[in-house]
Order: sequence, then structure tokens, then C-alpha cells
Amino acid sequence: MLKYSKCMFLLIILSVMAGCGLGPEKRDPPAVFDLGPQRSHAAAAPAINATLLISPVSASPWLDSPNMMYRLTYRDAGRPEAYAQHRWAMSPALLLTERLRSRFASATRGVVGTQDGAQADYSLRIELEDFSQSFDTAETSKANVRLRASLINLTTRALHAQKSFSVERPAAPNAPGAAQSLAAASDAVVDELVAWAAQSLKK
Repeated sequence: MLKYSKCMFLLIILSVMAGCGLGPEKRDPPAVFDLGPQRSHAAAAPAINATLLISPVSASPWLDSPNMMYRLTYRDAGRPEAYAQHRWAMSPALLLTERLRSRFASATRGVVGTQDGAQADYSLRIELEDFSQSFDTAETSKANVRLRASLINLTTRALHAQKSFSVERPAAPNAPGAAQSLAAASDAVVDELVAWAAQSLKK
């Protein structure tokens, strides 16, 4: 009887130890990326003689989260997917909003936000349509940033100018490569926006 009890005790211990190994696998926290440090710009070129109201960038629903998105265009271009262990520090729309305000602050008479309650000459509205990595093959990919910009005269409430922008940059076929190339594409598209706004608002 004593021998039987010892055997049962050993079986129970072994079962508990085995059960510990069957629990959920411990995962490392996801790697978090942003667009890198803001670049410094001389407070002149191109000069925009106006004050801009820059509202938060709006985005398509599939981009309205911190998920880092990609598409396997060689397999199914209509299916966006998200990296499981990599994400943005905030949604791409908010990351781009910060970039825009910083860049335009050095190229205008001033930048205000909707929460400031301050007057401005024009409103710059941005709709983000794409901010993702696309794979043409399993080994080759590129970063895509596409948006539509609208300049609105706040005195007349009329649309002053509107234009679509699209920038692509080659990217290493992984999440860190996507983050680096999307940051470069973002800076490029913001520079294009500043040049376009300066030309549109030239007096």
C-alpha cells in the first residue's frame, strides 16, 4: 500500500510538471518604431507667407491603428496584413501629423492646431490613403506613402488647391526595413507638400 502511494505521488508530481510546460508560450514584447528624430530645417526655404491650421491627418480605417501593415502583392494584393511582433509607436496618421507640423513650422509664419483656438489664413487637410510595405516577391519590397492634400482659404471657406502625392522607397524585406523606408518616404512626401503649398500660396 505504501509503495502504491509513493507511485501515485510521483505520478501527480510528473503531471504537474508536464502541465507547466503546456501553458501559453512566453512572448517578447513587440518592437516599437517611429519615424526617427525630426530633421532640422532653416526657417526660410521655401518661405510661405501665411499661417496654417493643420488638423490631425485622417486615415483609411485599415491604417487607423499602430499596426505595421504590409501586402504580399505577388500573392494577394488586396489583402493587407500586419506584423505580429512589430508596431508603430502610434498610428501612422498621428506620426505624419507630427512630421507635418514640425516641417511647416519652419516654412510658414506659424502653425496652429484645432485645439489652439487661434486664427489662421489657410487650413491644410491631409487624407492618408496608404502607408505600408508591399512585397513584389518574397525577397523584394518597397515602402509606399500615398495621400491627398487640400488647402482651404479660411476667410472664404473655398478650396484653394488640392493635389495627390505618392512616394515609394525600396525597403529591406522585413519590418525594420519597412520602418526605415517608410520614414524616408514620409520625409520626402512632406518636403513635396511644403514645396507645393509654397507655390500654391505664392502672392
